[in-house]
Amino acid sequence: MRPGLLEDLAAEGAALEDVLTGLGAADWALPTPAAGWTIAHQVAHLAWTDEVSLLAVTDPPAFAAHREDPDADRGATAHPGEAPAALLARWREGRARLADALTAVPEGTKLAWFGPPMSAASMATARLMETWAHGVDVGDALGRPPVHSARLDHVAHLGVRTRAFAFTAHGRPPPQVPVRVELTRPDGSTWIDGPEVDDQVVRGPLLDFCLRVVQRRPRSALRLVAVGRVADEWLDVAQAFAGEPGSGSEGR
Repeated sequence: MRPGLLEDLAAEGAALEDVLTGLGAADWALPTPAAGWTIAHQVAHLAWTDEVSLLAVTDPPAFAAHREDPDADRGATAHPGEAPAALLARWREGRARLADALTAVPEGTKLAWFGPPMSAASMATARLMETWAHGVDVGDALGRPPVHSARLDHVAHLGVRTRAFAFTAHGRPPPQVPVRVELTRPDGSTWIDGPEVDDQVVRGPLLDFCLRVVQRRPRSALRLVAVGRVADEWLDVAQAFAGEPGSGSEGR
């Protein structure tokens, strides 16, 4: 587990909860960029995913059966009549239980998921990524722009690590060519991944890269530059989350 990862996961959840706690009852019904989803739906989805993640960690056979259920995602949206306070409490409890369970996972264990199996660290990173991404949706509904935080280093890390998966999810063979990623934080420092090559490079603001890999903004709205065919194609298909291609809030 990377140092500080679980602490950052907890902080990301707390940051979104701070926003949600200040909302009035009517605000929870505001539409978000995801078609048909209100703010309540976004939080319910996070709560459901944490609950299913906990199942994957603590009861692999039960998770396997759940994954094969054609109606497995029926709990992923807001329950009719669930009060905002109850929904918020359910999400808070679920993410705390998941963090405790991830702490106890033995090193080297691979956890089953809807996408490729992952380590406890990868699952924690994925939960941080999804919490932030759905937080962007909530912010869009409230007219609040995405904000950079040091926690986005984890999202960038996952965005790079899922490059092959993103190509596969879009029905394309994963290129074997290395790509260098050079991202800039607001303070001028850089986040770098990949070998020192100059023929396949992605450059730009770290925040913009994160928005791209969670498909919350189209490329045309971002200050990302791709050098080389593979780097350029990657930004077209970049996807840091499991699921069908293009199932984020693309273009909204």
